[in-house]
Amino acid sequence: QVQLVESGGGLVQAGGSLRLSCAASGGIFSSYVMGWFRQAPGKEREFVATISRSGGNTYYVDSVKGRFTISRDNAKNTVYLQMSSLKPEDTAVYYCAADTRGYSERYSHTLPDYDYWGQGTQVTISS
Repeated sequence: QVQLVESGGGLVQAGGSLRLSCAASGGIFSSYVMGWFRQAPGKEREFVATISRSGGNTYYVDSVKGRFTISRDNAKNTVYLQMSSLKPEDTAVYYCAADTRGYSERYSHTLPDYDYWGQGTQVTISS
């Protein structure tokens, strides 16, 4: 089975930056469309960013465009989320996810397309 282990969360002030990492094991990482989602207290899980299998295509929710960058290193079986100009509304538990079933065409912002999830990492932005 596929395992996803996230790291890099923490507490930062508004305007700061964080880089989240998600290390995958098992399966064939380079065949998986990957995504990042987040869930704030009392909110539904929200799509943040997705990246195609080779990294050539990315897509973001409007609220993070220009501030967040998703990338992947298939040699390291790792996907990243570089977050800059952080805002208090970015506070959430961030999850990485993998589509190991191939439901995605090139990338996916649709939660049901992802079948494996990391444990989540807390990101807290103070104002």
